[in-house]
Amino acid sequence: MNIQDACVTCIINQSARVADAINADEKLQKELISTVEQMSRSFSFSKTPPQIAADVYEKMAQIAHKDDLYDEVKELSTQKALSFVPFLKERLVKSKDKLLTATKIAVAGNVIDLAAEVTFDLQEELLKIFEIDFAHDDFGRLKKKLSNAASVLVIGDNVGEHIFDYVFIQTLQELYPNAVVSYMVRGVPIINDVTLKEAKEAGFDKLCNLVDSGVNTPGFDYTRATDAAKELYDSADVVISKGMGNFESLSPTHREDVYFLLKVKCNVVANFLGKEVGDIICKRV
Repeated sequence: MNIQDACVTCIINQSARVADAINADEKLQKELISTVEQMSRSFSFSKTPPQIAADVYEKMAQIAHKDDLYDEVKELSTQKALSFVPFLKERLVKSKDKLLTATKIAVAGNVIDLAAEVTFDLQEELLKIFEIDFAHDDFGRLKKKLSNAASVLVIGDNVGEHIFDYVFIQTLQELYPNAVVSYMVRGVPIINDVTLKEAKEAGFDKLCNLVDSGVNTPGFDYTRATDAAKELYDSADVVISKGMGNFESLSPTHREDVYFLLKVKCNVVANFLGKEVGDIICKRV
């Protein structure tokens, strides 16, 4: 899906959040915001929000002389997510439908998004997510497809959220021991998205097949992916895509059996889906 006017405002607002995250002084803060405002005048409306964000964040990183603008914030997000793991595992032990519970866990983690138009409290979301339904509900189709899948690709989204993805993949492997599960991450630091660094620190390289997509966008941009990542995306029996960035990048996509798991966090995506901000989605294409 391509950017809209509201996306331009959102991306400009993100420059202020970056300035806060890196504790920029007044001079640097003004330079970051004014640079993004200037860039916004020539944004191409034929591009997706993640494609625009890749250019903007690369420029901000150059100005700030910082390769990973959110490195410290990502560490804090990981620690906060890890503190919820005992609670999540307890819910799984008591669950009558482990796949549904694990899927809800994966979606709950999607609230950790530093580029979102609105923010949600992670603890509050975890307390209520098991009691609410998917606003778009293709979970039954996902469950049926997984029962016969030999290969499953999970495309990761944000740091912190990846801890919830770890629990989700553990459950997939428990329920479908004959399926080969892969976890795909970004090629370089972009916003707070998960890269090989954070994935390896969490142990994904020992849990499953860990794959670097090669993309520099906050979403899986197929055109920018490595040949190996494209082959995996094309060949997996089931693709489970996490978060709005991946949804924006893969809408539309050329293949079937892609299941989008996300929490709606902006009006543009809400309108595109015909849903409300705050809804949780399990959508097949």
